[in-house]
Amino acid sequence: MATKNQLLDMTPLGMKFTVLQSSADTSGKSLELHWELLPGCNMKEPLIHTHPNAIETYEVLEGNMEFFIKDKWVPAKKGDQITVEKGVTHGFRNPTDKVVTVFNTHQPALAMEYYFEDACKVLDKLTSDRKEQFKMNMKARLYMSVLMNKYRNDIIAKSPPDFAIKLLGFIGKLMKVTY
Repeated sequence: MATKNQLLDMTPLGMKFTVLQSSADTSGKSLELHWELLPGCNMKEPLIHTHPNAIETYEVLEGNMEFFIKDKWVPAKKGDQITVEKGVTHGFRNPTDKVVTVFNTHQPALAMEYYFEDACKVLDKLTSDRKEQFKMNMKARLYMSVLMNKYRNDIIAKSPPDFAIKLLGFIGKLMKVTY
């Protein structure tokens, strides 16, 4: 379970999250995070996804970035606030050469903090060093699919397509992929 001020270091994916308020701190009402999106974060293969049971909000604190909302990329700058309703397809990226900071919430928290913690474990399995560049090869796709299938109540991929995530997650489980 995440704790206040815990760093969820996903540097190989170009991001770091700091827990401001965990689900325990808010009695499950929300998960509040401070993000640092490194230059170029999510430019190659952004995870376009939905949250079927939660609303997600973003406030850009510093820098410029882009959000994918429904079917198009929209620019966002310092001070912009975006709310993504339940089930709306979305994603994010940092196309700039500067770090972008964001205040992010998931309401209700559900198990998103566990998803982020497990994502860090997956990265530990797939990279030998937190600074190493992450490569989305077949092994990584299997691990990420097992992870995504575990948290279907919280997050569902749209790109890559959900059917591929389900299939690879099933194959990963048969292969006893664990993190």
